[in-house]
Parts: sequence; structure tokens; C-alpha cells
Amino acid sequence: MNILLTNDDGYDASGITELHKSLSKDHNVYLIAPKENCSGMSAAISLRKEIEVKEISKNIFSVDGTPADCSYLGLLSVIPDSIEMIVSGINLGANLGEDIFYSGTVGAAIAGRRLNYVPVAFSVTAFTPKNLSFISEQASLIVNQVSKLPNDKNIIVNVNFPDLSSSKLNGTKLTMLGKRGTPDTPDLIGSNNSSKFYSFGPSGKLLPNQVDTDIQAIDDNYISISILDYNLSVDASNWNFYREVFNCE
Repeated sequence: MNILLTNDDGYDASGITELHKSLSKDHNVYLIAPKENCSGMSAAISLRKEIEVKEISKNIFSVDGTPADCSYLGLLSVIPDSIEMIVSGINLGANLGEDIFYSGTVGAAIAGRRLNYVPVAFSVTAFTPKNLSFISEQASLIVNQVSKLPNDKNIIVNVNFPDLSSSKLNGTKLTMLGKRGTPDTPDLIGSNNSSKFYSFGPSGKLLPNQVDTDIQAIDDNYISISILDYNLSVDASNWNFYREVFNCE
């Protein structure tokens, strides 16, 4: 399978390096990823900006742009072969619950929704993981499992790993996104004349009375697999209600 491998941590980050090694055992892998860390960019593209693409070595490219830039450049220009699947990660740091809305890891995977195989995004809960080799092997197995899914143009798979060895891992769970409360108040870190400078902190805490969430799975030492539906149109069966609200045909 021809795989476009990308991330938001940068082309030389440990997560993507380990996953590249694992995937290359069974697949033809093109690594095209940001020159520098681009966390939190979601699916942003560098619209009407000059983007530098540098070939680091055979089939490995750095991009002076966003994670989504990497995906679209790989699909439409840089890579000569037809890409069958986009794999994003392994991100250093979790992408759980509503974090996926601003995740560059997930944003890079979205571009692969109309390929032969459903795209998949991988993250690990640690920023300096101790079990990355084991996790990358597990990620490769999950890629092969994802390739068996129906060719649905509207879904991607979001996978989060606890940073655990095989002996401490309890298994794998299919999960829903955990819903969080209000994010922490941004920290005021300085001011200068009429300007103020802020820094965003953690996302809000998991709301109570939820079951089968990705956050709970990680807390219980499971790999979390969430199926994300990116069909942004409401079900047509509900259209009559909206027609009445907006007084339209």
C-alpha cells in the first residue's frame, strides 16, 4: 500500500520516525511533514503563501507549512505515486475528546477521506514516551486493520495510546469522544503599552456521567480507537424541521 505519512510535530520528531520504520516493513511509505512543530493548527492551509518543500532523503520531505499543507502537497504535487492512505502521527501528546477540533495531527489526516482507505491519526499520551517502539508496532497493526474498513468518504480513525509496555496494557477499546467543560482561563503572561500577551493552558476537565469515552479508556490503560464522522450535513430526515425554522423550501 502507498502511504503518505505526516504529523504536526515535525518531520524529524521521534513519533513519526518510529512509525516510519514500522510501516516501511510492509508498505511503500512517503514521509512528508512540517519543518517545525505545528501543533494546534487543525486543518489550516497556507493560503496564497510560498511554501518551501525540501527533500531530506529518498521519499522523506520537510515542508515549511502546516500539517494539512503536507497532506495536500503530497497528494497533489510532491509524490509521484498515487497515495492510497494517509497516516498521521505518532503525535507526542494525546488528542482526546474535543481536542480533535484543533489538532494538527487529526487535521492532517482529514485530507485522506477520499482515498482508497480510511485515514488514521495516532497519538500517545506522553511528550517523551518510554514505549514508543512498542507503540509504533501496534500502530502498524492498526493501520492494517483500518485498511479493512469500508471505503467511507466521511470518516477518519483517531487512535490514542497510553505510554505503556505490552505487559501493562489492558487491551483496546472502541470509544466516543469525551466531552470537556470550559477550558482553563488563558494566562496573562505580560503586557507592553497597549498590548497584552496570553498563553493557553489545558483543555477543560471531562464532564461527569459519560461512558465509553476515549479519556476514560486511556485512564484505564486501554488503547482508544474513535471513529470520527466528518459528514457535516444533517440527516435529510430532519430537513422539514429546519425548513420551518428558516421558512425555506
